[in-house]
Parts: sequence; C-alpha cells; structure tokens
Amino acid sequence: QSILPALWVIVDDGSTDRTPEILASYADRFEWIQIIRRDDRGDRAVGPGVIDAFYAGYDTINSTDFDFICKFDLDLDIPETYFAELMTRMAANPRLGTCSGKPYYVDEKSGKLISEKCGNEMSVGMTKFYRTDCFIEMGGFVREVMWDGIDCHRCRMLGWLACSWDSPELQFIHLRPMGSSQQGIMTGRMRHGYGQYYMGTGLLFMMASAAFRMSRPPLISGGLAMLFGYLRSYYRREERYNDLKFRRFLRAYQWHCLLHGKQRTMEAYHNDLRK
Repeated sequence: QSILPALWVIVDDGSTDRTPEILASYADRFEWIQIIRRDDRGDRAVGPGVIDAFYAGYDTINSTDFDFICKFDLDLDIPETYFAELMTRMAANPRLGTCSGKPYYVDEKSGKLISEKCGNEMSVGMTKFYRTDCFIEMGGFVREVMWDGIDCHRCRMLGWLACSWDSPELQFIHLRPMGSSQQGIMTGRMRHGYGQYYMGTGLLFMMASAAFRMSRPPLISGGLAMLFGYLRSYYRREERYNDLKFRRFLRAYQWHCLLHGKQRTMEAYHNDLRK
C-alpha cells in the first residue's frame, strides 16, 4: 500500500497449513505487524467466528491511539492506493463513519471480473474501514450473522454515514465470492436469509431483496434460498437482534427504500444530516 498502517494485527484463526510460518517471517521483517495465533476450533463459525477473531486482535490495542480502524480479510487483492483513497474521502467528510470499495470475483468459466453487487449504502464485510470515533460510538460489532449489515444501519441511526464506491481505484478482487460457504453457495444464501431475519428485516423488503438476487448467479435458486432461510427462521421463531429501537429504525428505512428507492432514501438521509 502507498500508505502503510501504523499497526497491522493479523489473527491466525487456527490455520493448519504453513500460514503461521509465513506470517512469522513477515512479522520479523516489519515491526508494525503483530501476529496473534488462535487454536483451531474444529469447525467454521461464520458470523460469530469472524467477529471473535476480530476481537482477538482488537482487544490487544488501545483503539483511541488510532484515527482509523479496519476489519480486513486476507483473501483480497486490493489496489495499491486503496487505503490512501479511503482516508482522503474520510478527510473530506467528517460524518463519514464507515466506507469501502466494491468487491469483484473472477468467473471460473469466462475469466471475467463479476461485480458482487453490493449496495452503495453499505461498507462491505470483507474490508470495513472505520473512523474510530464512529466504531466506538456504535458499540463495535454484533457477534452474529449479519453483523456487517447491522453496523452500517447503526451508524446511520447514530448520525454517521456508511457507504461504498465503485470507482476504479477502489475496486478489488474477492478470492472467495460473498455468500459462498464451505458447505456450498446455497447454504451461504440460506444463511444470508437467516441473517436478514435476525437483523429485523421486514418480510416485504426481504421478498424484494430475494427477487433482486434471483437475477444474480446462481440464477433464481440463490434468491429463493435466501427467502427460504428467512421464512424458516420466521416460522421457527428464531431469536432476533435484541434492540427494538434499532429494528424500528431499520423498518422505517426499508419502507422508505421500497416507496422511494434506495438512492432517493440515501439522498434524503444525507440532506437531513447536513442540516
């Protein structure tokens, strides 16, 4: 990167290959790299496991020593000026709380880059860049699936902006497509549906989201799997995010999106924030 981090804490979450050896070699070369080794849990806990790993690193630092904090996956290929560009945009807007670029993946058959189609109103989960004040005020991450949606909506609820940009200098390659799973992409889509339920998404908004996802690979079935995951959670009366104020804010936002579209909803929110 054109701007190096003040500190990079890498959490090795129980690797069983040569990862520890490789990380140790980099830590010996760069004093700003710190390695934390966690024992192998024996399974992959998407959502809670990701955030547990993040906090294994975060809890070793004094966050107020830094202006910015980033939760960053290692399965990414990012442009050289990626973080410099994010910091420039943060400096231009003091109410920008979290932001990111846009992920793409390489299609196995054609070799073409395919957009993962993430909304402009969210920073993406694989690289969450935060103003430290915002991260502290929102209370950090929820240890559950859909943590990477709850955080952006909490930012808005507290008067911060959350966004991502698809400009060339911020486009990056995701080596493991979003919504995939070690058990298959359909399991990942069903898990996403459960996450939407847990967060507090309304049924009508979920149906609209699932319909949109039907136009993305895997065609039709991916959106149906998301809707199935949501409805199964609904009928089982699974636990939901225990913050009624947040869920009311989320429902109001989603209704505004359904009635006016996401772009107009975000424009209205930004205008209100400027006032």
